[in-house]
Amino acid sequence: MTLAKIAGLAACLAVGAPALATAGATPHEAVTEEDGKFFNAEEMPTFMVLEDGTVDWYTFSGFRRYHAECHVCHGPDGQGSSYAPGLASSVMRLDYFEFVGIVASGYEKGNSVMPAFGTNRNVMCYVDDLYVYLRAVGSGAIPRGRPANRMDKPESAIAFENDCMG
Repeated sequence: MTLAKIAGLAACLAVGAPALATAGATPHEAVTEEDGKFFNAEEMPTFMVLEDGTVDWYTFSGFRRYHAECHVCHGPDGQGSSYAPGLASSVMRLDYFEFVGIVASGYEKGNSVMPAFGTNRNVMCYVDDLYVYLRAVGSGAIPRGRPANRMDKPESAIAFENDCMG
């Protein structure tokens, strides 16, 4: 699968997902689920945190990918550094498509420059995971640090990863 196809699929992932609950849903609240992947009322990827603190697989994966690819510039847990801004707070002001666009195409404003990661499979194959992890931290749904517990990795995640990574 090409990276262009991955970006195109991101907008289609929520089609046909079964309902959870939508009354009074917040922008990050999961209202549908499909194969262990959660979506908000706008059908954008979101996180699920159980009462005991267990996170969904994709949020956990986002933690791992963030600390492998983004942490160097943006600091631990998306809190920022002297080199780059915090993402945990800024992602709360972005919608899903803005986030994916910035990650894929980069960003430049004044002296702030983020390179484009659109051809980096280690980022783009997991862009949804990065988004849901940062939204979970930014909303306060999970604390800083490695999530203590996670749900199992869904078979669909394994298949997508194998297809995306080649």
